[in-house]
Amino acid sequence: MVAASFSHVRVWVFDLDNTLYDPSARLFAQIETRMAAWIMRELDVDEVEAQRLRADYWRGHGTTLSGLMVEHGVDPVPFLEDVHDIDLSGLTPDPALAGAIGALPGRRIVFTNGDRPYAHRVLAARGLTDCFDAVYGIEHADYRPKPQQAAYEAVFALDSLLPSEGAMFEDDPRNLAVPHSLGMRTVLVGPEPLPQDHIHHHTSDLTDFLSQLSALSGPRGAA
Repeated sequence: MVAASFSHVRVWVFDLDNTLYDPSARLFAQIETRMAAWIMRELDVDEVEAQRLRADYWRGHGTTLSGLMVEHGVDPVPFLEDVHDIDLSGLTPDPALAGAIGALPGRRIVFTNGDRPYAHRVLAARGLTDCFDAVYGIEHADYRPKPQQAAYEAVFALDSLLPSEGAMFEDDPRNLAVPHSLGMRTVLVGPEPLPQDHIHHHTSDLTDFLSQLSALSGPRGAA
């Protein structure tokens, strides 16, 4: 029974993008377009080079922003404000998902490589604002991104989260390696992955997966 694997969990950690909404909304396509435009403008390169840098920095540094900070000394605040200025009209409220998250016992948080203002906008568009006790963005990790271990340690310390009592839901397999090593239960949300030891569970339907945990009970975390 799936629920038995989560009987010890007291804190539920959710990624935001492509985890709490379906990738078909294509928000990242908008963000990537804005990142490339920002790089073209600020680094004075053409579109081909901008797209190469965007992708290379994501692969090598965890996020494009992290690469820009390391390689070019970019100020993260205006960058994040610019690239997250996107249209969210493709998102719709999801009462079923809200109910499934709301039924989880314990504390529920969002931990994203985006910033908190953007996360709040997405949660509002999905009707999930009231489901979470806290929302942590990359600024709460001193702009260090997942999958860097220091990012998890910073956010978990802020939330007083004991990894041995936590579960993490992510769409990017890279971002589950550290949580697994820290003792968290890990769930990959998205297409069927290649077998990887640091992924305990996989689901292509987050709402359905969470509904399987309805047998759990426990104290509600403090807001």
